[in-house]
Amino acid sequence: MQRTLLLAKIHNCTLTGANINYVGSISIDRILLEKAGILPYEQVQVVNNANGERFITYAIPAPAHSGIIELNGAAARLGIIGDRLIIMTYGQFTPEELKSYSPTVVIVDENNRLLEVRRYDDLLSKV
Repeated sequence: MQRTLLLAKIHNCTLTGANINYVGSISIDRILLEKAGILPYEQVQVVNNANGERFITYAIPAPAHSGIIELNGAAARLGIIGDRLIIMTYGQFTPEELKSYSPTVVIVDENNRLLEVRRYDDLLSKV
C-alpha cells in the first residue's frame, strides 16, 4: 500500500501577479521550485491565507531570482497581489520509504527571496 503525504511546500510566499489571460497554472520563481524539488508542470495545491481559497493547478517556472509568484488563467481570480500563499506538492510513499521521510519546506521573505530550506522534522523539533 502507498500513502499520500506532503512532499514539499513553499511557505508563506507573496502573490506578485494575476494574469487572467494566460492559459493556466501558477508561475513560480525557478529557484524556489528547484529548492522545493517541484518540477515544471507538476501538480501543486495552493492555499491562499488571505481568503481561504484552496485549489489545484500546475507549476511553471518563472525567471530565476525574480521573486515571481503569479496566478494564471482562471486561478487568477482566486487571489490579489499581496496575498500570502502556501504552495504544496504531495508524493506517494511505501511504508519502507516513510521510515526515512521528511517533507522539504522552503521559507521565503516578503519578496519571495529564499531564506532557508528546511526539513519538516527539523521545524517541528523547534516548536
